[in-house]
Amino acid sequence: METTRQHKISRLIQKVSAEYFRQESVNLFSGAMITVTKVYVTKDMALARIYLSLFATKDKQHILLLVRQHTRDVRKHVGNVLRNQLRVIPELEFFEDDSLDYIDNIDRLLHT
Repeated sequence: METTRQHKISRLIQKVSAEYFRQESVNLFSGAMITVTKVYVTKDMALARIYLSLFATKDKQHILLLVRQHTRDVRKHVGNVLRNQLRVIPELEFFEDDSLDYIDNIDRLLHT
């Protein structure tokens, strides 16, 4: 169960990291559309797990690898924007959110 503080921090990180991906997707991620679907922050605020939906790309694993290679840049951007609101910027981990693929698969199975 998330505390109010965890929820606020996760929403801030979600907003700022989504802004970064929107700005940099053309240059760094081959024009793939990257959406930040959910952010979970640990109780000690040391780690943020960021779930991404990847669109407009054939090779999702390659884009996820590129995102993980740019973790330092994303964390720096988050730190610059949130430096007055957070004492310590959490480490970032990125995961693919496959819930949309799961929903699409269920829908396809139901309609066949």
